[in-house]
Amino acid sequence: MNPKAAVVWLFLTFERVLTAQIPLSSHAPLSFYTGVENDLGQWDLGQAPAVNATGHLVFATVNDLLQHWANTRYRNGHTIVPGTIPAGTLLYHGSMTGPHLPTALDWVSVEPDHSMLFCRGSIETGCWHLTLSVTRSMKVLYFDGSSAVKIPEGPMDAQDLVAWSEINPEWFRNEEQRIADLCKWGQKYGLNGFVRMEVNFEVMICDFASHMEVVSFLNLESTRFKYNPATDLPEDPTTAYQIFEIMHSASLREIYPGETRIVLDFSGLVSFYDTALVPSLVPRRAGLERWDYRIRGISPEDIERVQDRLAQVLVRPSVTTSNIDWKTALRVVVDRYSSRLEMMQYLLNMTLDDRSIFNHAQQVQRRLHTVLLPYTLFAVTPPNTSVTANATNSWAVPVFRECAISHTTSIVAHGTTLTPSEHLLLQAVRETTREICRVTTKMWASGLIAGVDPFYPPEERPDADQIHTLMDEWKEDMTQLISWLDWSVWVKCRPACGIEEMCYLPTLPFARFPSNRHDDPPLQAQWDGASSWADPNNGGWKRPKPKCIRRLEPYGF
Repeated sequence: MNPKAAVVWLFLTFERVLTAQIPLSSHAPLSFYTGVENDLGQWDLGQAPAVNATGHLVFATVNDLLQHWANTRYRNGHTIVPGTIPAGTLLYHGSMTGPHLPTALDWVSVEPDHSMLFCRGSIETGCWHLTLSVTRSMKVLYFDGSSAVKIPEGPMDAQDLVAWSEINPEWFRNEEQRIADLCKWGQKYGLNGFVRMEVNFEVMICDFASHMEVVSFLNLESTRFKYNPATDLPEDPTTAYQIFEIMHSASLREIYPGETRIVLDFSGLVSFYDTALVPSLVPRRAGLERWDYRIRGISPEDIERVQDRLAQVLVRPSVTTSNIDWKTALRVVVDRYSSRLEMMQYLLNMTLDDRSIFNHAQQVQRRLHTVLLPYTLFAVTPPNTSVTANATNSWAVPVFRECAISHTTSIVAHGTTLTPSEHLLLQAVRETTREICRVTTKMWASGLIAGVDPFYPPEERPDADQIHTLMDEWKEDMTQLISWLDWSVWVKCRPACGIEEMCYLPTLPFARFPSNRHDDPPLQAQWDGASSWADPNNGGWKRPKPKCIRRLEPYGF
């Protein structure tokens, strides 16, 4: 028997075995499973998350840290995380003059394509490009979102709160003062720099003479890039190509694992979605979409709490952490469910006639069965007589529970070794997996009762109207779940881009927003509908949508 035939035979045999497991008298009672009977009242399949719940927001933002794609989509960051830049990491800095190290506070990039933007000089003299190597681990603080995008709508809120203890939109251009005050604040905590993201990731360096050594300082041909807020590309094909490659280099860090040259300490994470730490922002988010969430409006009391938490995190010895790999712990959840939920949503969005609806429902049910198979206790079966139990699907609650706690039970065992940040992350995983498991269990149980489960076939096939009703309910449940989770992994170009294209979210330098030049017109004039500037509240900028752009001439954004 060839390998492919063997796999098919094994699957069919396994399916027959499952289907044959009908004799209920052989099932182990639920009392066999320790603790299951004692807390089933806490697991209500009809109880959706509270409107103000933020566990899923903490989960989504933490899972997306240091990933260009997600932090371009939601520019207003809500997370501050300590981290390190390991020894041996290369950093880059472009300038007009050289060869000497910057004497003032300045910026470096993690990619030479990005730093070459700032390698500007005359045609006669060229420019100077500095490559540095980290000699010993640098202590940094990371602000998520597009935290280097200089606009007053919120991307810089978190760092301004750290630097100045207040958020003033009028100060969004004060970069020199911002870096000076951040470095002054960070000096007492031994911080060497601050990590932000614009077109790519950058580091605000507090002292070029510390923790770094020069690898090279080269006199290069000056770049011809001009800062133009309009979306028109330069006519020069070489310049257009250079601009595209800047975007292309950023795309290499778009998705998980993101920018790996910066190592974050999740045990010291501070989130503005932490409702215990920052309760004043809860009413500020009421009625808004996630695009519109920002930190401005935080109370003075909450500002003080955030600053105290940061101080505790930055002076805490590393030996106090639990050593849990939170980055992987969150990603395992995304990897397990994202593709399967996406496929089910795709199937449920199809338009079907009465002839194909049953087989289609079975396809969805089969995938629900797969998701829940590791948690489907042998004793769990729908009762034959209880109308109430079937209506509420209460018989399936043990499956819901086992699914929901599967990713967190071992972490809970760490108990007192968890930091406040880790307790927040634990709660985020709990809330997120609970809702995934609640919805999928509810759907699976409804499908089994309706008679569309291929592993437990009914004596009579349900009629088409019943199945249409079931599919409509499933579609609503799945749509709400995916909207609530809002994972960036589902934001992609559809259909997928061709080999000569790249999927792109509008960002610097082609997103039609004010530049950072001193000769810009007044802010109000820039954003006036009659000018060449686009409204920053316009959906194209504020709610970026992925699109395919060309990797070859002619370019276009």
